[in-house]
Amino acid sequence: MAVVSVTRVHLRSVLHFPAFAWHSFLSASQARQADGNLGAIVRQHGGSLWTMSMWRDEIDLRAFMLSGNHRTAMPKLAGWCDEAASARFETDGDIMPAWNTAEQVMATRGKLSAVRHPSPAQQKGLTLGTYGQRRGGVFAQPPFVQARA
Repeated sequence: MAVVSVTRVHLRSVLHFPAFAWHSFLSASQARQADGNLGAIVRQHGGSLWTMSMWRDEIDLRAFMLSGNHRTAMPKLAGWCDEAASARFETDGDIMPAWNTAEQVMATRGKLSAVRHPSPAQQKGLTLGTYGQRRGGVFAQPPFVQARA
């Protein structure tokens, strides 16, 4: 079974974008060359930046995470971002899951990452963040998300 890693971050200021973009480029290059990488995609959605990568196994994923440019960039996210979350899941086959699958996993099994300046959505524990919309002062989640107790 392959392992899929999903991340979502929201930069707290456009001033952080140049450094974030540079480190993202370096990390993406590292991922493409990493042993066990089966694919990686990126998107901007709802004001957040998402990544989804698929790995042969957890060992290959961890080897990538804990080395090179990715390892250098990770600690910087706590200062650059006001929202950050990640999730992992296993999948059969070798086809990258659809983004709606990644969103459902993030909503139901995602874990928040520590940030120094959390947004109201991060403070509320919303792994999908603001999802690009506010309704009546309440951060909206997609319809498939159940309210957390």
